[in-house]
This record gives sequence, C-alpha cells and structure tokens, in this order.
Amino acid sequence: MKILQLILSIMFAIFAVLQWNDPDPFGWIAVYLAVAAVCGFGAFGKYDQRVTAGIFLACFAWAMTMVPGFIEWIKMGMPNIAGQMKAETPYIEVVREFLGLVICMVILAGEFFYFRNRLN
Repeated sequence: MKILQLILSIMFAIFAVLQWNDPDPFGWIAVYLAVAAVCGFGAFGKYDQRVTAGIFLACFAWAMTMVPGFIEWIKMGMPNIAGQMKAETPYIEVVREFLGLVICMVILAGEFFYFRNRLN
C-alpha cells in the first residue's frame, strides 16, 4: 500500500502543477495538493482521519455545486467531454471538474477506510 500511496501522492502533485494554466487554478491546486499530502503522509504512517474527512467534505460540498450542470449534461445525452482540451461549452468544464472531484473523493475515501481498518 505504501508504494500505491506514494504513486498517488506524486500523481496528485503533478495534477496540481498542471492546474496553473486553468482559468480557476487556486482551488484546484489546493485540492490536488491536499489529496497528495494525505497520500504522502499516509505512506509514511502519518495519518489523521479528521484531516482526510475534512478534505473529503470540502470536495463533496464543492462537487454539490456542480450537480445541476452534471445532471444537465446527462439529460443532453452525455456528449463528449474529452474531444478538446479547451472547454467550448459550459457543461464541458462543469462535468470535468465534477468528475475530478469525484476522483479525489474516491481516493480520500479509500485512504479513510484503509486507515480506519488498520488502526482498529
């Protein structure tokens, strides 16, 4: 698990760096660095469930603001969101961001339950 956590930590740190060219980089840099930190500290046995839960809840709250756009995209028949890097329609950006937060929440939930079971 330590190797997986280190890989995830490096991967999310790279995601954070790649956000510099995003129209709204600071929130994404903060989220990706927070996930990278949880994974990185977890790899070295430095883990706090409260921190992980807090970051998860922040991601969840942010994702909930995007649910209407995500539902609208589904109603449109789920048009391609991966065709071009530049978001030419509003739903592309919303759906990509929503799914990015879902990925973060999946990783954070995995960390949370892994350590909860390990610590008990």
